Amino acid sequence: MIKTAVRLNSGRYVSRLTSGTMAVIMAGGRGERLKQLTSHRCKPAAPFGGKFRIVDFVLSNCVNSGIRQIAVMTQYKAQSLIQHVNRGWGYLRGEFGEFVDVVPAQQQVGEHWYRGTADCIYQNLDYIRASRPKHVLVLAGDHIYKMDYGPLIAYHVEKNADITIGVVEVPVQDAREFGVLTVTENNRVVQFAEKPAVPDPIPGRDGTALASMGIYVFNASLLERMLTDDATNPLSQHDFGKNIIPGAIDKLQVFAYPFQDVQTRAQAYWRDVGTLDAYYDANLELVESAPELNIYDEQWPIWTYQVQQPPAKFTSMVGGTPGLAENSMISGGCIITGAHVTGSLLFSDVRVHEGAVVDRSVILPHVEIGRGCVVRNAILDEGVAVPDGLRIGVDRELDAQRFTVTDRGVVLVTPDMLRDV
Repeated sequence: MIKTAVRLNSGRYVSRLTSGTMAVIMAGGRGERLKQLTSHRCKPAAPFGGKFRIVDFVLSNCVNSGIRQIAVMTQYKAQSLIQHVNRGWGYLRGEFGEFVDVVPAQQQVGEHWYRGTADCIYQNLDYIRASRPKHVLVLAGDHIYKMDYGPLIAYHVEKNADITIGVVEVPVQDAREFGVLTVTENNRVVQFAEKPAVPDPIPGRDGTALASMGIYVFNASLLERMLTDDATNPLSQHDFGKNIIPGAIDKLQVFAYPFQDVQTRAQAYWRDVGTLDAYYDANLELVESAPELNIYDEQWPIWTYQVQQPPAKFTSMVGGTPGLAENSMISGGCIITGAHVTGSLLFSDVRVHEGAVVDRSVILPHVEIGRGCVVRNAILDEGVAVPDGLRIGVDRELDAQRFTVTDRGVVLVTPDMLRDV
């Protein structure tokens, strides 16, 4: 019956499913692996792609999928995230039952803050219950991808699943950072290990493992029962990956949903930008001629809040060398004066002055790069002012004394680091 409904009337059927779904976005993590980039902001609020914030991707996925009841759960360093969501995502109509609510940690059920991802939702069950959703879609707020959640929820219903987990294929050596699943031929989950030291590969594919995307679909009534039971368990860490999912596998119908291109069945684009190297790579992938992530897709726009800015400008001092950018993305409000930018991504309101060279770098908003500077293989945090003549990404030993340098040699520079330079 469900298969026929999906096949014959998929658009209307799926839209009914998404309209009856509440999305809960987990956006309260510390993001410690991003080092000083998250000293003053949570990871979902970090800038990405020239004009967006990381959280914009999951929010856009919800809206584009027809999910208009969205809760963003916050805890650590949430002020910039709250401001961004309030300014950029306040256009849904409350009188139609639509909303994007930022829900801060409030100690709803005791004197403790959130003890884990499951406890976060448990403490807000009254809030979720008030909207009477049929399904609850739990999402991570710190990944970069474009996904229609409608087919995922339809798959959940078609499988008669209690829990459905979105999954991607990752190299085994990278799988230690994720929840790793073992599944049967029909995608029934038989094992779930959170960040295992030795991940189980996909049978017949020793170099690849099946990793959780941090996406879970629950039947709402079941979720409430599971979280209530978990809250009373003194041995639980109150976490989906460590407790809820592993504890459900032998008792309930738990299925994996492969995140693939609907037509080609190829692995779809998904990035966990949880480290400085991953964040740097994912941003610079966008300057390539045909990046895997298409942010110019009119059929699946990425929505955001943006300050009104004049166009980018490339100019020169009188009689000097003109400003130039090659193989780069330059956002609104930028002025490149007699400088050379190559293979880089510049966010809004960046100034690059005469004689400066910027190469293979990610420059966040409101950065000023002085005359004669060299910036290579670097991430410059928001508000950085690089003094005239400073060389970054040229001498690794010197950089390591002043800034943060990754194992791969990417240099992170923040305003605090430059105060003593």
